[in-house]
Amino acid sequence: MRFVIQRVTHASVTVEEKIAGKIGKGYLVLIGVADSDTKEIADKMIRKMLGLRIFEDENGKTNISLADVNGELLLVSQFTLYADCKKGNRPSFVKAGKPDMANEMYEYIIEKCREQVDKVETGSFGADMKVELLNDGPFTILLDSEELA
Repeated sequence: MRFVIQRVTHASVTVEEKIAGKIGKGYLVLIGVADSDTKEIADKMIRKMLGLRIFEDENGKTNISLADVNGELLLVSQFTLYADCKKGNRPSFVKAGKPDMANEMYEYIIEKCREQVDKVETGSFGADMKVELLNDGPFTILLDSEELA
């Protein structure tokens, strides 16, 4: 499982010219799921993401978590995080989770985040989405379940 976490001052996702999700200060999280991912892996990724201290404190140090700033989440599924570009110039997506399973994991992540964060907005799984954001910093972190202890 891969999360691309972007600290934002605001972000939105549009599907078919309608805003599907919109947040203020918080994280825009692009979520990629592999076939080998489980709910246990998702739980570990969520715990790590929500525990990150990447907002600035009064001294300008990145030392404050999402909860400390009453931050919001915009969760967007993105199978292209599993693009394999080793051969040729056309990416392969065979490492991405099958749609039914990946959607189930995405919905699970949304549900678990809503248990801990007041405002959680989403994109639409499998849809053509337009994402707008103002990256604060810029500050972007890649969490990969294969690299978490």
